Amino acid sequence: MATHIPPPATPSPAAEPTKPEKVDYFDLPCPIPYEEIHREAMMSLKPEHFEGMRFDFTKGLNQKFSLSHSVVMGPTEVPSQSAETIKIPTANYEFGANFIDPKLMLFGRILTDGRLSARVKCDLSENLTMKANAQLTNEPHMSHGMFNFDYKGSDYRTQLQLGNGGLIGASYIQSVTPHLSLGGEVFWAGQHRKSGLGYAARYNTDKMVASGQIASTGMVVLGYVQKVSEKVSLATDMMYNYMSRDVTASFGYDYILRQCRLRGKIDSNGCTSAFLEERLNMGLNFILSAEIDHKKKDYKFGFGMTVGE
Repeated sequence: MATHIPPPATPSPAAEPTKPEKVDYFDLPCPIPYEEIHREAMMSLKPEHFEGMRFDFTKGLNQKFSLSHSVVMGPTEVPSQSAETIKIPTANYEFGANFIDPKLMLFGRILTDGRLSARVKCDLSENLTMKANAQLTNEPHMSHGMFNFDYKGSDYRTQLQLGNGGLIGASYIQSVTPHLSLGGEVFWAGQHRKSGLGYAARYNTDKMVASGQIASTGMVVLGYVQKVSEKVSLATDMMYNYMSRDVTASFGYDYILRQCRLRGKIDSNGCTSAFLEERLNMGLNFILSAEIDHKKKDYKFGFGMTVGE
């Protein structure tokens, strides 16, 4: 009687060792701009808080041109020697004109207090972009202007800055791995005869973003964002000035629901804030802003509406 010998068992795919992914260092992704390395942390921890009432209305005249109207009513802080914050009631109306084209964007704003501001973004070529912004005001030494020239390479970005007062700056950021980018900056303020250097690093994956920045002016900034899910993010940052020995750490969250977005934070100085954006209808948003600073005894609350076509 013949004996049946079973064939040798084939190893399961799980038993096979996984090979590390090969990295092509000649095909690295292009990093984000140097000034935006803390972008995710800033969006979660530093929304545009305001106090009082705010109403924004945007009317599109055609596909490229639109007009905007903004009314803000609320208290404004004034400089004071006392520990408590002193505020005076103010009200402003702002009129704006916007032109948006794939290669050219123009934004202009004028306020009832006499301030005039303008922003331009122009794509000079596929990789070179020019940005300009300016503000004119009646207050002495408060008007300013700035030109930025951004060049986007295959795996790097560089920027040149020119501003009034003899300001010259340059930055460069390079992808060194698919997830890590390193960069540096230098600037010279001719009017104040001051110069500075800075260095930055950013590591990002699908689930987290870690960034760090240090400058010769004394600032050290560290940020970390953890993406818990597609709708929830947790963020923390630390800012340390080794010239004045001041340090501030904060922790916040960013929660995106179907009809609203809620952001909030608390920092080491005891300041707590929250910012809510609720979409009531297509083109109609309701905004709530609240900030409590127990140390300065400063309490802010604001609500507003945003209407746009």
